[in-house]
Amino acid sequence: MSNPTPIPAANFIRNIVAEDLAQAKNGDRVATRFPPEPNGYLHIGHAKSICLNFGIARDFNGVCHMRFDDTNPAKEDTEYVDSILDTVQWLGFDWGNHLYYASDHFEKCYAYAEQLIKAGKAYVDSLSAEDIRSHRGTLTEPGKNSPFRERSSAESTDLFHRMRAGEFADGQHVLRLKIDMASPNMNLRDPAIYRIRHVPHWRTGNTWCIYPMYDYAHAISDAEEHITHSICTLEFEDHRPLYDWVVENTAVPSRPYQYEFSRLNLTYTLMSKRLLLELVTQGTVSGWDDPRMPTLVGLRRRGYTPQAIRLFCDRIGVSKADSLIDVSVLEDCLRTDLNERALRRVAVLDPVRLTIDNYPDGKTEECEAPNHPQHPEWGKRTIPFAKELVIEREDFMAEPTKGFFRLTPGGEVRLRYAYIIKCTSFETDAAGQVTVVHADYLPDTRSGTPGADAHKVKGNIHWLSVDHSQTAEVRLYDRLFTHANPASVENYQTVLNANSIEARKECRVESALLSAQVGEPIQFERNGYFAVDSRDSNAGQPVFNRAVTLRDSSAKPR
Repeated sequence: MSNPTPIPAANFIRNIVAEDLAQAKNGDRVATRFPPEPNGYLHIGHAKSICLNFGIARDFNGVCHMRFDDTNPAKEDTEYVDSILDTVQWLGFDWGNHLYYASDHFEKCYAYAEQLIKAGKAYVDSLSAEDIRSHRGTLTEPGKNSPFRERSSAESTDLFHRMRAGEFADGQHVLRLKIDMASPNMNLRDPAIYRIRHVPHWRTGNTWCIYPMYDYAHAISDAEEHITHSICTLEFEDHRPLYDWVVENTAVPSRPYQYEFSRLNLTYTLMSKRLLLELVTQGTVSGWDDPRMPTLVGLRRRGYTPQAIRLFCDRIGVSKADSLIDVSVLEDCLRTDLNERALRRVAVLDPVRLTIDNYPDGKTEECEAPNHPQHPEWGKRTIPFAKELVIEREDFMAEPTKGFFRLTPGGEVRLRYAYIIKCTSFETDAAGQVTVVHADYLPDTRSGTPGADAHKVKGNIHWLSVDHSQTAEVRLYDRLFTHANPASVENYQTVLNANSIEARKECRVESALLSAQVGEPIQFERNGYFAVDSRDSNAGQPVFNRAVTLRDSSAKPR
């Protein structure tokens, strides 16, 4: 297994694993697993579980199984399987030869279920789903036994065989464990462990028309694979007694133990796969990989790196306490990673023409700029300087406010890597919008030449030559929701951010950026970190997504 991150800080689960090893529990073995359902795309919350399970296996010289919980073929698809495998590898983890599926264990699940029936610990129930719910009771009232609870083992076995043979319709029978209908834990009130579902399975085809329920199949799969530490999120804490019951009442070959930790909750984000699917199917977003989505494919397309996501999972830690993590923590992890690795380039996102009136017509100078200010070994590139330039519209203000140190009428500012200029005038259209800014340059102030810094100015802005730059589309993203906790709102649709994306199609970029590649981190100086869009870009015509603003920038698009 690769070692993509340093060993993270201790947490209660790591302490449990360390103590188990110290006591030689589980034969000095550590085996974890990551068991997603192949019914959707992984999101940032899954990254926490991935990093925890694979990280524990890595750091304690164990193994982590990649196992798909494929027990509900009606909602599963190989598209999701392929994406999940690719995403886990992209995050930097490798399961080696430990790739499994719950369907690998279907025969074992069935055999153990037969044994439970014969031992009088399971029965075939013929109540309707509605009647089963009504018999289940409430949190304050015990449930009632099904009239089929005392069915003989022989009759239940016969019915179970016929369920497998396909003799019955969906919902006509279920197999239930016989535990305790008066248990204060609702999960122990004779839970169903098999249901009839006449749906072909994407792996097993039409071999099965009955499928095990998650709680049952999960415990059996863990035991069959000799998992030592079955790590789940806190919503499964009440399911642990059922997990233990299944393991203790079947002849499985090992005794795994379940441990729970708090799931990741992130501000301005939904983590429900059901609601994320709604966003996709309703067309609110362009797909699972929409850069505004918290899916890992969406974050990847936006420009997030696996290193940043692993750093984030390390920073937030693991505990049993529910908390809402501010999304700024995730954004800061990306800045920390990209600051070290991103090439620096210039892009003007909202261009306005700047004419240097006293600069010679037809003349061009090559101004040097570092590829990365902290990595001189990365070398420099040249940015052509000429009479006709573009600057950011927000870097000029006709009537400056207090504290504005960029270009103003009569004011001076340095053009980064080039000259100091003085604004002499400006032009506007009929609506009063500035169309051209005029300035003179100070010839003795070119950056890098002797005495260039003798003339002091407070402002420093970026620019590009009109004739030596290219047009490109740049997409600026804001948060998808305006409410910090959209899951707490009765209707999340009411807090969707109508301005969560702004596509600017007339941006100007350095010509070299037309050959930028997907996955290549880039900092547009003063504008943030960007990435080439993996879906909508074409050869020589990249579309750039802003992954995150710079540290001193607002989250709002500029």
